[in-house]
Amino acid sequence: MENIQPLLTRKNWLVLDQSVSGLAMNPMYSFAMDDTLCRRISEMPETGIARTWVHNKTIVLGIQDSRLPFINEGIAFLKKLGYEVIVRNSGGLAVVLDPEVFNLSLIFKEDRELTIDRGYDLMVAFTRALLHEVADEILDGEIKESYCPGRYDLSIGGRKFAGISQRRLRGGVAVQIYLAVSGSGFDRAALIREFYDRSVQDTTTKFDYPKIEPAKMASLEELSSAQYSIESITHRMLLQLKDLSSHLAMYELDEKGWQLYEENIARMLKRNEKLAED
Repeated sequence: MENIQPLLTRKNWLVLDQSVSGLAMNPMYSFAMDDTLCRRISEMPETGIARTWVHNKTIVLGIQDSRLPFINEGIAFLKKLGYEVIVRNSGGLAVVLDPEVFNLSLIFKEDRELTIDRGYDLMVAFTRALLHEVADEILDGEIKESYCPGRYDLSIGGRKFAGISQRRLRGGVAVQIYLAVSGSGFDRAALIREFYDRSVQDTTTKFDYPKIEPAKMASLEELSSAQYSIESITHRMLLQLKDLSSHLAMYELDEKGWQLYEENIARMLKRNEKLAED
């Protein structure tokens, strides 16, 4: 974490833990929360906010996914299996959320030193420190045959277990990671592959969708001899943040924050209206 350490070290680290409450939350609200925190952090110098979030069975689509030629058939397939389907407010492609997938958002006030590349590097470094026992085995680089492939996929032995994204909004930066803690990476990847098969049906599309090979994805537990849980990863995160700050506390929205949150929820619901109608 050498050159990234100063960016991670904050006078205050605030934590919003929704790793349990998120299971009863509409996943759209979760994305609205990150946008809200981006707005609030812009007024909070020397502070970082860490938000953990875990949801029940949900497929989060990117905007490009929502334009697939046979998207209705793909969504019907997912819903028949008990998945909620939403479209997020940022880039990327389809990902799976379930009770064994840990999501973490690190949120900072925008800073000229916190470039897009350094934002990604920051989360890679944080994750390696979080998973210190396998840190030397973690590689960052695109796994093209995974779902939602990207430059900052995290893998061990060529099998992806995590992906990183960023959202920059009105003075705030949210660096987000989804990390498959346990369960079958193969099954999650096979699910998304079938979704694309049903949504594309061999037609020509303007956008190049991933050719998923399920064997290229795994959970952290499948890649390590250790056992992991959402609770243990959350505990590790808290210990790590304590070492990176002089003040660690839980975060609660103030009145202005709740107002922004309601506005952001309305935007997410509006974005997902067409999907619901279809």
